[in-house]
Amino acid sequence: MADSGQPRPAEPDAGNSRTSSPLAVKKRGQQSPGLRHKYQSSAPGHCFRKVTLTKPTFCHSCSDFVWGLIGFLCEVCNLMCHEKCLKTLKTVCSSMTPSLVQVPVAHCFGPAGQKKRFCCICRKQTEGSSALRCEVCELHVHADCAIFSCADCRWTHLDGILEQETFLHHWREGNLPSAARCEVCRRSCGSSDVLAGMRCEWCGITSHVACFLSTSPECSLGRLRSMLLQPSCIRLDSRNFSKMHCYRISENCTLDLDNDDDVDPSVASKDVQPAAPESGKQLLKVFDGDDSLKRGCFRSVSVIRATRNEEVVEAALRAFYIPDDPKDFDLQEVGGLQRLQSDDILNRNGGPDNRGSLKDGGDSWLLRSKQRDPENVRVYAAWSSAGALFVSVSVSQDSTVSSVLAEVLSKMHRQGEDVSNFSLQEVYMSSKQVQRQTLTPQEKILDKLQEIRKVSLRQMNQTRFYVVENRNRSVQVELLIGGLPPLLTKEEYARIMEEQLTAKSHLVSISHIYNTQGMVALQISCFSEAERLYMLAKDTTIGNKTLTSLLIPQILVNKLGGDMYPLLVFVNPKSGGLKGRELLYSFRKLLNPHQVFDISNGGPLPGLHTFREVPRFRVLVCGGDGTVGWVLGVLESIKHKLVCREPPIGIVPLGTGNDLARVLRWGSGYSGEDPHYILVSVDEANEVLMDRWTILLDAKDVSEDAKDNCFLEPPKIVQMNNYFGLGIDAQVSLDFHQAREDDPDKFTSRFHNKGVYVKVGLQKISQTKSLHKELQLEVDTQVIPLPNIEGLIFLNIPSWGSGADLWGSEADGRYGKPRIDDGLLEVVGVTGVVHMGQVQGGLRSGIRIAQGNFIRLTLKKAIPVQVDGEPWIQPSGHIIVSAAGPKVRMLRKSKQKQKKSSTASVRDGRSASPLSRDGAH
Repeated sequence: MADSGQPRPAEPDAGNSRTSSPLAVKKRGQQSPGLRHKYQSSAPGHCFRKVTLTKPTFCHSCSDFVWGLIGFLCEVCNLMCHEKCLKTLKTVCSSMTPSLVQVPVAHCFGPAGQKKRFCCICRKQTEGSSALRCEVCELHVHADCAIFSCADCRWTHLDGILEQETFLHHWREGNLPSAARCEVCRRSCGSSDVLAGMRCEWCGITSHVACFLSTSPECSLGRLRSMLLQPSCIRLDSRNFSKMHCYRISENCTLDLDNDDDVDPSVASKDVQPAAPESGKQLLKVFDGDDSLKRGCFRSVSVIRATRNEEVVEAALRAFYIPDDPKDFDLQEVGGLQRLQSDDILNRNGGPDNRGSLKDGGDSWLLRSKQRDPENVRVYAAWSSAGALFVSVSVSQDSTVSSVLAEVLSKMHRQGEDVSNFSLQEVYMSSKQVQRQTLTPQEKILDKLQEIRKVSLRQMNQTRFYVVENRNRSVQVELLIGGLPPLLTKEEYARIMEEQLTAKSHLVSISHIYNTQGMVALQISCFSEAERLYMLAKDTTIGNKTLTSLLIPQILVNKLGGDMYPLLVFVNPKSGGLKGRELLYSFRKLLNPHQVFDISNGGPLPGLHTFREVPRFRVLVCGGDGTVGWVLGVLESIKHKLVCREPPIGIVPLGTGNDLARVLRWGSGYSGEDPHYILVSVDEANEVLMDRWTILLDAKDVSEDAKDNCFLEPPKIVQMNNYFGLGIDAQVSLDFHQAREDDPDKFTSRFHNKGVYVKVGLQKISQTKSLHKELQLEVDTQVIPLPNIEGLIFLNIPSWGSGADLWGSEADGRYGKPRIDDGLLEVVGVTGVVHMGQVQGGLRSGIRIAQGNFIRLTLKKAIPVQVDGEPWIQPSGHIIVSAAGPKVRMLRKSKQKQKKSSTASVRDGRSASPLSRDGAH
């Protein structure tokens, strides 16, 4: 950012004085300051005026009720405060936010939830479909305020450009949980009425705005430190990759903001006419530069008739949140040569001289910056060891980049170094993407500033200059390409890359192959080639299957502390209705987003590949039993390529049955628990071992009956974690599965899914008991006679059909007590749907048949089967069930620690996530 040559006034900011939803911009208009008295405050950027209150109002500084009829309102950001708080105010105005950025990091905007939140720009409540939220931090904005937010998101990885030696708090104002308490004074600092209070988005401590500066600037990362990947442990060369690409956020989960780069999208339409101004006021359309003029995007400014130009300019600057001196700007009429001079009076009362009036009742004006010579420019240091955050240098018409660099280095006490070893970078801190441009040594700085201001004054307010050391650092971008044909060799995959993606062999190499998953990892030494391959892969189809491409960060294992046990999180957003989507959003905020993976975008492999060199880590799977089985299956197939081959796995149950989660004490289903509490529970969970089983299916032929019913040929080998069923149990699952495939949109709630299970079960109530005639059972090489049953079920865990105890708890001298790690399967029979219903109601248990570790089945005809809830028709033949190698390590929730952490969360506000007041939105 550039400083004007003159000192700034006490209230240099600009904004939009709004009294309703920001989508009603055309009705709001900007009021001229007129001759009103302006009040000084200790916080920079505000422009306060005394207002008469007509409804209950709360102070944004102390969050207390404003008693009486008088309050003080900032015309820029709508901050309201007491007169007593005016002198001690610490909250910086929204227009000054770009000056507070430590490391420029763009936001990832997506549609917000329906819960009550406050906009971090205009401080008004967000509501409806127009609200946006950042997928990574706690920034909430209106759609028309998003372009006035800057790149102040969380710093999550090293990119080789701007780095920090010490890890500092990343403060965000407002939207705190109602139980939040100040870290300094221990009083309540949350508010559901206004945007108040501060919260560090890493360690989670909360504080009053007046208290947060008293805390230590260094962040300890809080309670989740041991499971959190610190930014200094992750490197990602991203350059022009957007944050959506860096965090693997699906494009259909976000809004397309590509055309919203400049000003309020709600007024960008040329077909929408502004609302009629109030009596005695004039409505102006103001553009902040050539770009907004070209796009037809403007801000509406309402001014009192017969207003001086300087006051009109000040109102226009406020509309664009520009905190500069109005004396450095003027207004030019669009389509004409008229310019308002400093002593002009804006008169729209009609008469002989009405050159500036428009027939539609509004005037169009272009806000321009006056030529400044000389001018002060702030230059920031890109290295973290600089003594000052920035230095200010004076530039004139003759100043070049080289001369500015020499003066900057002198002021930063590096005058003995060669200027040619440094560059000056222009950094545009847009909220959507940070854009960097290296200036040439002979480029004129003053001309560059004027050029930026001519394009957009708002862009100038969000632009910085950095002095950067020239380093020949090698570029290493890693892409994971999926959707390839499986079980090919490295040479065959390399040929596909060259033929289908025209990959340049001298820039691209294959570093890892996962042929069972049809994925390869590419190491690319050129940014432009990486960007080209990333986009091209998404448009390439091989064998009627579209390729996927994901940007993979590098975890710097040597920087991981000895006490760190990073958590790898997989979330299935399609499970549990919208709860999976909200958990994905919550965990990205509480952890580093690089360790949270959407399993519907590439499966579990991208996360496991990212953590392949981490010596110790845990896994949290958010989904149903099928999702857990998916992760366990992929882990089993690639564990020989991982340093930590058996990471323990915890579960957040989002499915319908959730039997494995019940056994491991994670509950029957997610019901809105605080995500922070879930992570604490994972950290305090105990490790247990669990058996896994391999089912070998040796079908003689695919029956015509199976073909006629459009069932696919069954798999040859499957892995089983929970249970394996044949007969009526599998038939009900098959009917349910087919109903869900026919109309998947209806199956979004656990209650509805169970209702469909009951319905399809009742339809099978008259089925005859003949399963014992259709198969032969051998357990540990002994033939076991079967009673008259309709279903045969093999249990690995003591939970079946949404928590039912099918084996039963009665003591039996013939069999041992079932455990998940005993190396044995329990064989149980059911006589029909009624029997199954009685078991699920707790009235009966199943018919105990056998217990063993090697099962052989001979099917005499096609029979419905299901493994962990996935059903199909199995043709006649043989089925063998045996142990699948080493046991897997799971995480079981601790009962005692669960009570302790729950009590601590209630007692200490900082243990709660920012989402705790609503569960997970």
